[in-house]
Amino acid sequence: MKHRILMSLLFISSALVSCQDKKAESNKNVTTITESLAVPQFNQDVNTMLKKQLEYGKPSFDNPYQYSDKDLEVTTPILNQLLLDNGYKAISNEEFNNKIKQIFNRIIDKNSISKFLYINFIDKCDKELNFFPNDAENNGIFVVKNQNFITDLYPLPTIIDYQKAYGEAAQEENLASKNYKDANGNEVKKYLWKDTPYLKEQRKKNIQTLIARNLYLFNDNKAQYKWLTLNDSYFMNALVKTFGYTQDIDLLKWVIERTKFDKKDPSDYGKLFWVKQCDGTVRIHANTFKILQGIYTPDITNDMSNENRFLIDYIKGYIEYFADFNNKETGISREDKVKILANIVYFAEQYKYDKRFVSGYGDNSKMMGRLRFFLDQEEVNILQENNYFNLPKFKEWWDNADYDAYIADGEYNGEWGNVNRPLSPDEWRKQHHKK
Repeated sequence: MKHRILMSLLFISSALVSCQDKKAESNKNVTTITESLAVPQFNQDVNTMLKKQLEYGKPSFDNPYQYSDKDLEVTTPILNQLLLDNGYKAISNEEFNNKIKQIFNRIIDKNSISKFLYINFIDKCDKELNFFPNDAENNGIFVVKNQNFITDLYPLPTIIDYQKAYGEAAQEENLASKNYKDANGNEVKKYLWKDTPYLKEQRKKNIQTLIARNLYLFNDNKAQYKWLTLNDSYFMNALVKTFGYTQDIDLLKWVIERTKFDKKDPSDYGKLFWVKQCDGTVRIHANTFKILQGIYTPDITNDMSNENRFLIDYIKGYIEYFADFNNKETGISREDKVKILANIVYFAEQYKYDKRFVSGYGDNSKMMGRLRFFLDQEEVNILQENNYFNLPKFKEWWDNADYDAYIADGEYNGEWGNVNRPLSPDEWRKQHHKK
């Protein structure tokens, strides 16, 4: 009995140690980051800037403090060291510049004297430097040239434990007034950094975000991918939907599978398929179609637990929105519009001819027929003049869809009902020859 008890205790002890080891392993990055933040080295430039930032408190609509390139310049050595301490391997200028072009479609001008490039996540074509910490109305990142990393504009209190390393500045903050007078002489409340709830947790999240983004994008560290999708989804979505970065197949698949067609925001679904670039051209995402083909397989239509079975319905909803004659996509030419529609419809129409699917020729989506219904003659001419954009079977499927266009016409014009039913394909064909 004693032997059994002893063996049980040893087993429990071993299990506890194993669990602790696994937990420690999963928190390895967290521990590293926390230790590197504990007591940063004193720096006079940091001290001077920190006092200014502490004096005015947290940025807000009423906050008079104007952040500038000086605020960012002071933080970059700290951020660079944090990256290096946590495994970031600096890449060459050429490789970094190529990555920035590939991911964000921005070119780093070697002749520019500016130390930073601003990438605006709200208006990607706005290249003006925006020195204000991100909030609900402002979101962007800075490319730090020559040091070759990206970062948000972080106020110093959000990346360093200033109360430990900068005691004098912290003491001045303790004595600071919580009010100030604005330009009109009105007394306004200000929010001191020391009173910020969860500031320690915010620092940790900021540093983890900095490290994960740079390791993932510039060191191809896939271990950071899961953390980013769980904790930095806005950034990861924007890479695909705002900037058109589709080279990372895992990321693109993740974005595709969590994007549904929503009538309240129909244009969002189109971001999976194309992006308008800042030079006015349109780029279609070939990789999206490859992933969709892998997702929408014969077994999916009967899998009631898989939301991807609605893929064709989502595409139908987007086509109806985008092809609407009254719909004007800002800056998109009619030729671009037709090209986008042709590529999306071409992808969806293949399933009409794929006998592995239950629907087969009875497919109700009638994508090509809908396209024939929506396009006006000028747009049909664009399609033909561009040789159907060199999509191999497009003309054949277009010609075959004349009856589907007839069905779509009646559907959209509300003609079909219990009394007025459409002609059968054979009946309709007797009256109409293929064109």
